[in-house]
Amino acid sequence: MTTTEMPHGTGAQLARPAELVCFAMVVANVVYLAASYLQGSWLVAPDGRAIATDFVTIWGAGKMALAGHAAAAYDWPTLKLVDEHAIGHAFGGYLGWPYPPAFFFVAALLALLPYVSAFVVWVFTSFLVYLAAIRAIVGERVGYRLAAAFPAVLANFIVGQNGFLSAGLIGGALTLLQRQPICAGVLLGLLTYKPHLGILFPIALVAGGHWRTLTTAAIVAALLAAASWAAFGGATWQAFFDGIGHAAHSDAFADWGKLQTAFGLVRALGGSEPLAWIVQIVVALLAASAIAVLWRSRAAYEIKAAGLGTAALLATPHLLTYDLVVLAVPLAFLFRLGRVQGFLAHEATGIGLACLLILLFPFVTAPVGFGAVVVVAALIVRRALVSRSVGGEFHSGPAQRAPGMAIIPR
Repeated sequence: MTTTEMPHGTGAQLARPAELVCFAMVVANVVYLAASYLQGSWLVAPDGRAIATDFVTIWGAGKMALAGHAAAAYDWPTLKLVDEHAIGHAFGGYLGWPYPPAFFFVAALLALLPYVSAFVVWVFTSFLVYLAAIRAIVGERVGYRLAAAFPAVLANFIVGQNGFLSAGLIGGALTLLQRQPICAGVLLGLLTYKPHLGILFPIALVAGGHWRTLTTAAIVAALLAAASWAAFGGATWQAFFDGIGHAAHSDAFADWGKLQTAFGLVRALGGSEPLAWIVQIVVALLAASAIAVLWRSRAAYEIKAAGLGTAALLATPHLLTYDLVVLAVPLAFLFRLGRVQGFLAHEATGIGLACLLILLFPFVTAPVGFGAVVVVAALIVRRALVSRSVGGEFHSGPAQRAPGMAIIPR
């Protein structure tokens, strides 16, 4: 993706080649999904049976919750039997249920629908949440096109995972944090359905003095936990905590190239598990320290938000391709800075490189997504250093069009 390079302070325009690339990516995604459906390789097989995807675990766990056996969903062999009954045939491997019990509320609602209908409702509804978040960050309708063109979108559509929801909650929280801290806290409280993506948020909120948001998030998380305890029983929480170690151990049977983290990279290169954990912990500590410093600084809010969204992906040891949809959030904040203040030299090239690395994953099955996150992190560090070196701050808050600035015609 390329954009017009502009001097600092002059505004930027999405270049025609970038506009065409975005349009081509959106069309390619739509055509691929349509062709896969018609050929029987997505959602429904030629014989009419449903195809096993990651979504089957959400639907299956929801069925078990509705039947009053939510705790049994954490027993992977038992859940697999329910999954196989849902799609009408056996499949290889395990697709476990590692989520906190609060996510049963979503799963149970989806399980009220037939499997294929539930898949469609889930993936398209969460996609709209994601689109809304990126559009809100960018501040222009071009945000819809940028969001839909992001390479990680297709992976989430294919498997029916929760990357759209995670990106929507993180992007929405960061967008609302300055103006509506309570609403931002509610979204972060909901993000506890996937707690490993939110481990750095308390550090940022404390460093930045966002106490109302932090308090609200804690209250919402506590209420969700209490509600799930009341609805599905205390045994679900016991089963959840007991299953955390099993979920981590089961990763050892996966293709390490699919794990888009420092941990996954070390294992993919043949490193031992202890070495992988050491590297991952070091990366997480560096990310946490950087966020603490950044959010205490006078850097522009866009830089802080982009840094937090990226650091959250660096800190977690578990990140798959569909989770990389979250990377669209920091990229959207970088684009917001670039279109108002002008892109730094080679910044747009770096954004394009990150997108290309994600696009390459189906062809190489390696931790290229981790490389994309590192590239975006480097772009953010550069922005922060440039901002500090000139002794000023970039624009903070909702982007406003600079004089003479042109945006894609709408």
